[in-house]
Amino acid sequence: MSPHALCRAAALGLAVIAFNLAFSIAAAAPIPPATPGARWTNGPLADASFFPIAVWLQNPSRAARYREAGINTYVGLWRGPTEEQIAALKRAGMRLICHQNEVALRHRDDDTILGWMHGDEPDNAQSLGPGKGYGPPIPPERIVADYQRLRAADPSRPVLLNLGQGVAWDQWIGRGVRRNHPEDYPLYVRGCDIASFDIYPVAHEAKAVAGKLDFVARGVTRLKQWAGPDRLVWNCIECTRIHNPTRKATPAQVRAQVWMSLIHGSQGIIYFVHEWQPRFNEAALLDDPEMLAAVTVLNRQIASLASVLNSAPVGAGVEARSSVAEAPVRVAARRAGGFLYLFAVCMANQETEAVLSVPQAPAGAEAEVLGENRVIPARAGQIRDRFGPWEVHLYKVREG
Repeated sequence: MSPHALCRAAALGLAVIAFNLAFSIAAAAPIPPATPGARWTNGPLADASFFPIAVWLQNPSRAARYREAGINTYVGLWRGPTEEQIAALKRAGMRLICHQNEVALRHRDDDTILGWMHGDEPDNAQSLGPGKGYGPPIPPERIVADYQRLRAADPSRPVLLNLGQGVAWDQWIGRGVRRNHPEDYPLYVRGCDIASFDIYPVAHEAKAVAGKLDFVARGVTRLKQWAGPDRLVWNCIECTRIHNPTRKATPAQVRAQVWMSLIHGSQGIIYFVHEWQPRFNEAALLDDPEMLAAVTVLNRQIASLASVLNSAPVGAGVEARSSVAEAPVRVAARRAGGFLYLFAVCMANQETEAVLSVPQAPAGAEAEVLGENRVIPARAGQIRDRFGPWEVHLYKVREG
């Protein structure tokens, strides 16, 4: 059972523990389409200046604090939504993805509601009740039928389906009898408009995954392929111990996972902020000053680049070459306002030097490294820079 299931089980007073192949990331990272949410007439997704930065299953009483941290969306509400919960989120300027209950449907014209929540992790083995073990995952055809019901009630908003770590890791034992059956996923994503997934490599207990941040990128890449051009892809990010008493992602590792996600095509980020070790804390991010400060800076940077991230992708002529084969650097590019933006991340826990191509850069061009207070040359259409383990660099180059 995943941390998302732990989240639900904890609220019910149950104790659940998660047991979570080395692989290679595809050389070319998929890039999201322009104006990804343009077809939704309710909510903010059609606004190119809005990029979804969400938090999973939190109390609306904390909405103002999350808003200060640069989070703009709640995903899921415990026993909701209620009128009081919606009112609290509206006061905080927070958007919401929630279950489509009677209260929510009374708010069809309220753009506080960004979208509808499908079931969580139907691809995992499903509990048969306390002490009774687990049965098979929910069949994809049932997910599709539920999706059609949700869409019939309100076709103006997307439906989000969050899937488990089998999206990124075929050997996830939590899928039970459907372990190592990735062919299920193209069927599941037919039952949503936003396909999301979760895997938390730093806090992970399985040796095959633990510490391998690139599982996040692999999951995004695969989900993009399965979802196709007509669906959005989001993903969840760890920022607490979750259930691990000895390991937790550092701020630098969280930044790396977020930018790996964006570079490989994610169009929305959901922070998982619960923690069970050393004690249960459903809002552990808010009680971690170092992580909260780092996430706030990261979120504000993403928000400042929202219109860039939502703009048309640049593919031709953009590539990154790493001096260390075991430490590839992945890059995605956008054009906006006369500038070329390059977003690059080292995909391994080691240092390297990379050369990034800068198509149409004029002679003598320079690259501003965003958030780092430095400028480097872009000679002969190239940027040369060093990358530490899992390090991210964001470049802005004026085009000729």
